[in-house]
Amino acid sequence: MIDFIGQPEPGSLRPFSRAVRAGDLVFVSGHSAPHDPARGIFRGDTAEEQVRNALATISEILRETGSRLDRVVQVTMLITDPADYAACNKEYVKHFPGGLPARHTARFGVPTEAKVAFSCIALAGD
Repeated sequence: MIDFIGQPEPGSLRPFSRAVRAGDLVFVSGHSAPHDPARGIFRGDTAEEQVRNALATISEILRETGSRLDRVVQVTMLITDPADYAACNKEYVKHFPGGLPARHTARFGVPTEAKVAFSCIALAGD
């Protein structure tokens, strides 16, 4: 069984689900920290703030699927500036105190001011 979480509206500029639960795995799409100035939501000024806020978003999505950050087995970290790598890592490790998931990092460019984004694969359930 495949469960699509957070399907986009038809014609959306973001044509992907927030996450997909397939069997015993949850696949979370790439997400940066939320940014909606009209609602007073800002992704953060520093790389560390953006890591914290982006991982909070990932954590929220995992909760929606019945999983958690401590069930994550693989992470993709996307950064816009390699100079932020050390700062991103310093904050990132705080969110996985029980053990660090497998990870790869790549440089990305998106039409936003985001410094970092994450996607992940996690075990479903508790």
